[in-house]
Formats: sequence, C-alpha cells, structure tokens
Amino acid sequence: MRSSSSETGGFLTGTAWERATKTPIPGDASNRRYTRLSLPIGNKTAILMDARLIALSATKSFIAITEFLLINGYSAPQIYAKNKQGNLLLIEDLGQDLFALVSQSNPEMERTVYTGAIELLADLRNCTPPPFLENYTGNKMALAIDPLFEFYADNSDGKTEIFSELGKDLVRLCTGPSIIALRDFHAENLLWLPLRDGVKKVGLIDYQDAVLAHPAYDLASLLRDVRRDVSPELVEFLLTKYINDTGENPDSFRAAFAVQSVQRNLRILGIFAKLCIVSGKQSYVELIPRVWHNLLLDLKHPALSKLKSLITSAIPEPTSEKLDRLRLLCKTNHAL
Repeated sequence: MRSSSSETGGFLTGTAWERATKTPIPGDASNRRYTRLSLPIGNKTAILMDARLIALSATKSFIAITEFLLINGYSAPQIYAKNKQGNLLLIEDLGQDLFALVSQSNPEMERTVYTGAIELLADLRNCTPPPFLENYTGNKMALAIDPLFEFYADNSDGKTEIFSELGKDLVRLCTGPSIIALRDFHAENLLWLPLRDGVKKVGLIDYQDAVLAHPAYDLASLLRDVRRDVSPELVEFLLTKYINDTGENPDSFRAAFAVQSVQRNLRILGIFAKLCIVSGKQSYVELIPRVWHNLLLDLKHPALSKLKSLITSAIPEPTSEKLDRLRLLCKTNHAL
C-alpha cells in the first residue's frame, strides 16, 4: 500500500516519505491511528501518528511529555515533524519488540525486560515532574471508577459507599510526594531496545495521559497487567526489587500498591465494558476475567478489608452468564 497525501492532508507531500510503503499498525482502545512508513533505500522507517479524531489537547500533551522524557534521557520517540494543527506527527520508529511479544517468543528474556522497566520506574521518580500535569488525588481516583457502575455493574447499589471508602483508603495508604505516572505502563506499550544503554533500553509510547500520582501507580499497571499474565513469582521479585532500589518501606508500599491496583482494575472493568457496549469492541470482554482476578488478588491485603466487603457485595463477578450479557449488548447495539 502506498501513502496517499489526501489521507493525511498533504502532510507528507514533498518529503522523502511521500512514496513510502505504508503499513497500518493495529490500534487499541484509542482513536489515534498509527502507520509504519518504510523506505527501501537504507531500510529507513518512521511512524505516522494520525490524531485527527481525538482532542487536540491530548496530542499537545503527548508532544510535551515526549520532550520531557527525551530531555531526561529516556527512549521516547523523537518527533521529526508535525503539521500546523499538531494532530499529524511523524515520529521515530522504536521497532516492534514489545515486551509482550519478546516475553512470548523468548520466555527466558521476560525477567530481563521487566527488570529494565523496574529500573526505569525507579529512575523516573528522581525527575522533577512537568508543571502542567494533573494531580491524580485519591478523591479524583475514586470518582474515576464511575464507568464501573455505568457500564459493568447491574445497578448503582453500594456506589456511594465504595467511592467513599476507596477515596479514604487511597488518601490513607498513599502518602508522600507524587511523581509522574505514565498511566498505561504495560507490556504492550513498552519496547525492548537492547542496543541502547541503561534505562534507554526501554522504549516508551502511549503516555499522553500522564499525571502526578503515587509511585506505585505505574508499578501496578505493569505487574497487574490486564492483557497478559505475569507470574506471582516474577511479580514478587520485581516488587521487592523496586522497594529495595528505592528505599521504600516494604509494608506501607505494598499497601499503597494494593489500593492503587484495586482502583485501576475497578476503572478498567468499567472501561472494558464500555468499549464493548458503546464502541462495539467485543474482544475486551475476553479480558475481563483477568481484570477481576487482579482485583481479588489485591483486595486480599488486610488494609483493604472493608473495601473488599463493599466491592464483593455490590459488584457482580464476571460469570459466563454476565459475560454473555455483555456480548449480547455489544451485538444488539452494533447490529447492521
């Protein structure tokens, strides 16, 4: 397939990339579209990011955080060019070696690549965060799980109590200074770059939603991955390494990790149900049992006993019947 100037508003017209081979990159939940551009001479590649279907503020955030990461020595993609509006970008191609693919094709590398991510997170907390980031406070995090009740739960029973208790637990257990959290820090957004040095071995993408949050937030995203299983043994090794490398108090940090993970998984339950019901993306239903498994794992922490009681009483588990109902809603809402 050849690139078309009409498809990209003439953005590539007059450049060496105008006649590049164009290969769409499968997307995820976002409305951004990515295309790999390849030139036969010199085997050069780049990525075309088409963000015309999303708010311009999100792309501005991507650009600003990219600059922050590059200045601080991390492997975010270089931005080669952008259009006048800033919603078409030509960026560096960091390759195709996603952590998820590397771990699947070379299981012996899994610990190595994940250790690299842990070392990056430990290093990142030493950077002064950009001043424009939203402070993701405990109360905001609690309110962010609202999609759970709108799209997943059968009703709003217990909603107020869960919001309140989750907010209290987040404030109570997650003390200390906030750092930059890249938000979607998981194996399908991290690339292994073995020819680079130190923390630059980890390539970073999809961080435009970064916020100020507790240091455990990105760690929970990585270790309680909703798209792939991370073994309990590896989780324990990596969590212990992070605690040792950063000097965190083990008991308090593990409690913070648990409640951060619970918040993430409650929100993701709602988001995945929404993607199915509203956007017709039924494949997300298949991920819900893992989200529920992750949720129950962290609700075992003794500091979350009251929250556990509220959640397990009010939120239905993803039985086969529950998942079938979500699939039916998806088909009904998106029937031709």
